[in-house]
Amino acid sequence: MTALTLGYAETFRSSTGGGGDHPATPISLLPVLPVQQGSTKPGPRSATRELTHLLFDRDDRERVHGGWRRLLAGSLFPYLPDLTPAERTAVSYDRLRLVNSTVDDPAALAHDPRLLAGLHEWAGFVDGGLCTLASIHYNLFIGSLLDHDCYGRDLSTFTSMKRVGTFLCTEMAHGNDVASLQTVAALDPTTGGFVLNTPNPGACKFMPNTSLIGGPKSAVVAARLMVDGEDQGIFLFLTPLSNEDGHLPGVTVRQLPPRTGTPVDHCLTSFDHVWLPREAMLEADHGRLDEDDTLTSSLGNRRKRFLRSVNRVTMGKLCMSAGTLGMARAALAIAVRYAHHRHVSGPKSGQRIPVVGHRSHHGRLLHSLANAYAMTFLHRAVMDRFVAHEESEREEVERMIAIAKGWITWQAREITTESRERCGAQGLFPENRISDLPGNIEGGITAEGDNLVIWVKAAAEMLFENQADPLASDPLPAAERDLTDLRFLRDLLASVVGTWQTRARTALRQGPSGDPIGRWNESSGAALEMVSAHAGRMAADAFLEAAEQATDPATRKLLTNLCWLFLLQQLRQHTGDLLAEQRLTVQHVLGLHQTIDAVLAELAPHMMTLVDAFDLPDEFLAEVPIANADYLDHYRRSATS
Repeated sequence: MTALTLGYAETFRSSTGGGGDHPATPISLLPVLPVQQGSTKPGPRSATRELTHLLFDRDDRERVHGGWRRLLAGSLFPYLPDLTPAERTAVSYDRLRLVNSTVDDPAALAHDPRLLAGLHEWAGFVDGGLCTLASIHYNLFIGSLLDHDCYGRDLSTFTSMKRVGTFLCTEMAHGNDVASLQTVAALDPTTGGFVLNTPNPGACKFMPNTSLIGGPKSAVVAARLMVDGEDQGIFLFLTPLSNEDGHLPGVTVRQLPPRTGTPVDHCLTSFDHVWLPREAMLEADHGRLDEDDTLTSSLGNRRKRFLRSVNRVTMGKLCMSAGTLGMARAALAIAVRYAHHRHVSGPKSGQRIPVVGHRSHHGRLLHSLANAYAMTFLHRAVMDRFVAHEESEREEVERMIAIAKGWITWQAREITTESRERCGAQGLFPENRISDLPGNIEGGITAEGDNLVIWVKAAAEMLFENQADPLASDPLPAAERDLTDLRFLRDLLASVVGTWQTRARTALRQGPSGDPIGRWNESSGAALEMVSAHAGRMAADAFLEAAEQATDPATRKLLTNLCWLFLLQQLRQHTGDLLAEQRLTVQHVLGLHQTIDAVLAELAPHMMTLVDAFDLPDEFLAEVPIANADYLDHYRRSATS
């Protein structure tokens, strides 16, 4: 670790009163830091408060978000623009240790889906590297240990972060087909342990954070269990990688070139006949070795055993979604504030008006705001389902999470890109905290299941459902329905799902006989359109439910209008199909643009209220020049210093 980052870590420890790995005063999960008083944010406070309440887990808001919000956006996490990639990576590890020092029970954090996702939601826009490392250490590593028979195992080395945890699954030649990975853990009959080996270059583990940056590390490694030469399927093995002196014998690590987004120490990692003790294998009901080396399992095939072994990837999808949610909301808050500060020439000579006054400007931001609210409410709904689901619902819930992850992360990229563009050249300066966000989101789009691949899987499953999205039982014909009826609009979106499902089924039946890939290729385009519309319908349902929960009239009106805008823009691309199927009339289609413009006009005066509800701390916004009215003075001072 460099002297710079060592000093930074010492600042962390002295600021929190901690000593190394152990905080001076253990606290219950998160610190209660003083709340900033006297906020000068504009907007109707009652509506802002209720919007924040609805956006951030309602009565669970303080537990899930409060501590993370105060910690991560405070003075202990300053913006450090002048570091090299290696230094930025080291700082992210220091920050991970700071987070860990504030948590009384890191194992409990790994076991609490809402709190863990909340960490990612607030870390994402502050330090993308921290967001990535937290997901790996807490979810993939500690979470995997907890999900197996590790009750007698001492995890204190990892929960104290004397050793950082990482996760090795993807291989150079096996990414989306990771179930075909080739790393081998062969049972050694002489010692009762295992020999972990990388049999060829294609089996090198791809992109884990296994360098010496961040201190000694251990990993859970996905490998193919071989017993007497017989393949028993893929299991996880706890494997030490390095100590204070470097990488351990038999472990070869080569750092990869820098990637897009916040730097993390991604590497290629391979093993040369590394011996592991018997307890290195992570066992549970889905697979364990008896004393006579016989594998017993509650699951019938190797693929199911593999999926259960790497089950933490599902929670990882929720974490990736949460991280990009935070980034999207932060970008919008900055862009909307700047739109009110930035003045341009008005229609009269000498007149100056804020750029937000133009429909061409505020219209785009309002569409992004509608999406950001929909994304947030969808994430909350999916998390609720994940926390409460029964074992019999596992596959359905995992599919829902995968669809939501793809939709949320893709939308987040669009929102951060739009927000950057609306800030013009100012948005290109990293100190304004927007320009890096689209690149950081790219990592979330690919991590824990590449978006397109997990949507293809979901599409194949949905293709054979009776009715992907059922319609409400309203018998009125389209001519008697109105574009102001949100339930009508919601049902139109559900019918779009059915349209694409029917097209995909027809294409599959008519595809080339005896050619499974050819048949799927014929139907996959329509099937993916079905998934996209289904994601929008899920988000619409979550949005409608949230609007109905509002008790303040101003809040309810704002949410209803924003949900209305969301539904209209979701349906806009499908008007041809809806008209052909007589679900919309010609009058509906001709009036759609005017209706959208009317909603935009209604919402435009309330944009600051809508972004104030994102609850970004004043400390964070104060460090973003264009988020403040005196941003021109900031640049004058910078230019003369």
